[in-house]
Amino acid sequence: MNEIVCIVCPNSCVLRIDGEGENLTVSGNKCKRGETFAKAEMTNPVRTICTTARTSFKDAPVVPVRVSKDIPKDKIFDIMREIDKVTVSKPVKRGDVLIADVLGTGADIIVTSDLLTIIDKENENE
Repeated sequence: MNEIVCIVCPNSCVLRIDGEGENLTVSGNKCKRGETFAKAEMTNPVRTICTTARTSFKDAPVVPVRVSKDIPKDKIFDIMREIDKVTVSKPVKRGDVLIADVLGTGADIIVTSDLLTIIDKENENE
């Protein structure tokens, strides 16, 4: 038996998972999402990443970024190392892709702020 805390909703149910592979049974969940989460966590755990990427702009040394979709949990640190290799040197806007299909996961690293385009426009007006 495995025990995990569900992170899908604020209930934080303590889930108990019995069985192996396709034959998993889940108890302790207050909703169906808990069962789905527990089964996924036991067979193919995924996570999201929200972090920052370095820039060459003195007024904004970092820009917020995230993955475009959930990624395999065991790839988190490898993807973070890929993000650490990037230095944004031109104005980017929300939704721009910094790294396409990072490490073959199908997820892109995307910008989540318009800060650099705002700074760039302010510098043009000076």
